[in-house]
Amino acid sequence: MKVDFGRLLAAVTWVPLLIAMTWPSNALAEHPSFKKDIFPVIEVKCLDCHRPGGKGFEKSGFDMRTYEGLMKGTKFGPMVVPGNAYLSNLMVLIEGRANRALKMPHDRREEVTKRERHLFRVWINRGAKDN
Repeated sequence: MKVDFGRLLAAVTWVPLLIAMTWPSNALAEHPSFKKDIFPVIEVKCLDCHRPGGKGFEKSGFDMRTYEGLMKGTKFGPMVVPGNAYLSNLMVLIEGRANRALKMPHDRREEVTKRERHLFRVWINRGAKDN
């Protein structure tokens, strides 16, 4: 079998570029935005429960419909410590560090992905801004 090294080199050169061009820009975000990166995850994975009338809201008072609600936290205390993702209860719960039974989201809902957890971590560590 004859190998066309010119085509192979072209493929090796273009494949990473094509991946970078088609990969969602927020997946590689160094400065995640609340509006573009964080809130879309909250909408899909959290709002069913953490809004007035939802199970999570009824148990904790945590309303995630707005930035202000997220930053206000629960009736038990804050969920986000700007500048410190490790100490933020939001990260403790979505990472399952407190207790596996408390890991968010509950009720067999789709888990927050590794990429999404990274975005939350970076956003919190960079000050959890309303941007």
